[in-house]
Amino acid sequence: MANANQQDYAVLQLLGGRLLFSCDLGKGPAITTSLTNINDGQWHTVRADFSKKSILISVDGAESERTTIKGQSLDVEGKLYVGGLPTGYTAKRIGNVTHSLASCVQKVKLNNAELNLNNPAASYDTGSCFSSVQDGSFFNGSGYAAFIKEGYYVGSDVTVSLEFRSTALDGVLLGVSSARVDAIGLELIDGQVVFNVNNGAGRFSAVSRSRSRMCDGRWHSLVAKKLKHSLSLTVDGITVSAENPHSSSTSAETKNPIYVGGYPANVKQSCLSARTSFRGCMRNLRLSRGHIIDVLEFSLSLIQWSCHHNLVLVKLAQILTLAHFSCF
Repeated sequence: MANANQQDYAVLQLLGGRLLFSCDLGKGPAITTSLTNINDGQWHTVRADFSKKSILISVDGAESERTTIKGQSLDVEGKLYVGGLPTGYTAKRIGNVTHSLASCVQKVKLNNAELNLNNPAASYDTGSCFSSVQDGSFFNGSGYAAFIKEGYYVGSDVTVSLEFRSTALDGVLLGVSSARVDAIGLELIDGQVVFNVNNGAGRFSAVSRSRSRMCDGRWHSLVAKKLKHSLSLTVDGITVSAENPHSSSTSAETKNPIYVGGYPANVKQSCLSARTSFRGCMRNLRLSRGHIIDVLEFSLSLIQWSCHHNLVLVKLAQILTLAHFSCF
């Protein structure tokens, strides 16, 4: 929260895994940092507090040292941004606020009065947190996981199955691609699942036919089968099929890593149209060829992260003092 020229402001942000609280009452900034990291997937109780003389921050009851502040009152606009800042908002003096918070936030209070986050004045790209922990691995829209670095051979027949939930229209689900053109790819395009295959004679595809888009934040099941020159794609029990017009082309000759959720900039993917990384959660990922089943464990892969933009705007009348949140 800040005034128009950001001469007065109060900002609570996550930086390097720790919370940083900065405030300026018009007479110069004061900054304090939490004592412990909070990017551990657990819920934490956070309190940011300031008076006319000092500011402090506490995490789960552990308080930082009080930092002296000058000034009399916080003169800001009647807006409080939670989780991020609007597109076009310029952070002139309020620190390194460049990304939104990839986490859950609940029970936000201003001077012990709880805000209704379900009814904000405005919101963008936000959703509901689950009341209990669910299995799955979270991708925040800029990373990827790599499996079988020595290479995966697709060949004539392969079946890919997984579950996913996403809040984005487009994104990479999975790709295996040779240095030439042989490849398979699964992706979200405009909210629908697309299964692409190239056996060496050109790409052919199967596209899901759900009445609603798959970017609704709910879990969806997916089974993609390649049988020589035929494809079938089943999403939430609805199956579509496709045939390769070049029926003599039956095998995708790959010996390359499996990339899930995205892929590095220097890696070629012949059967992926989306360059955007997946944003959401995945689980139960399996690839099978005949009786050979590869269960891909995300805990054994390298996943890279960065944050994405989401925010909630509420009308501000008092000062933010308490919030509960958990980083995924």
